[in-house]
Amino acid sequence: MKISIVKIGGHLINSAQSLYDSLEAFCKLKGYKVLIHGGGKKADFISEKMGISPKMIQGRRITDKETLDIVVMTYAGIINKNIVSILQSYHCNALGLCGADGNCIQSCLRNIKNIDYGYVGDISIKSVNTDFIKFLLKNNIIPVLCSITHNGTGDLLNTNADTIAACTAIALAKEECEVELHFCFEKKGVLRNIHNSESYFQKINFHSFQKMKENHTITNGMIPKLENAFFALQNGVYKVSIGLPNHLNDVNNKTTLCL
Repeated sequence: MKISIVKIGGHLINSAQSLYDSLEAFCKLKGYKVLIHGGGKKADFISEKMGISPKMIQGRRITDKETLDIVVMTYAGIINKNIVSILQSYHCNALGLCGADGNCIQSCLRNIKNIDYGYVGDISIKSVNTDFIKFLLKNNIIPVLCSITHNGTGDLLNTNADTIAACTAIALAKEECEVELHFCFEKKGVLRNIHNSESYFQKINFHSFQKMKENHTITNGMIPKLENAFFALQNGVYKVSIGLPNHLNDVNNKTTLCL
């Protein structure tokens, strides 16, 4: 069973045209596929309109109770249902889900170490209900997962969408599926120079990734994205790439990860 896991985020979700174009490209992927989305920038916009300033540390969101309500409303509601309706317009039968739906992804509240991230859920490979996901796929239903999970005792938690994508890909790979994982955002790939959109790496291996972290070539949100990407590649996922959604079927014009 070959499965493509596609995670979209960043400005792709903010711009109506970019979102339509991204989802059209997703629909053109052959075979079984799963879509995972975040929506942090949209949540920031809604927070600001409500007079609540988003709190970020090292590219990760601090989720207090007010922020949790906003991200649930934004991710599981506005964005998720908008994506599903667009997919239906492209004749892709999709089902929008958060982690609580069908017990799709169960998480645990992150332990407080140096930083209290608030209502944030951590997951592992075992968190993913692969039986449910494969059931949907075999019945020609595309799962659309947002980055809201649950802890099994009635609480919703905010979980990093890149982590959900990586863990979902690994969990399915361990079920003897051939899994490709694609992280899609508004850049052509991982950039050498953030001011030059053409300066993307065609390939990055794990050693060079470690060097880039040390040299601060990459910072903020790109670090956890690449950490999740390499985690997937090191744990049985067949192929991992980062780039534009319209290059999903293009083997060259994006950043491909290798060990």
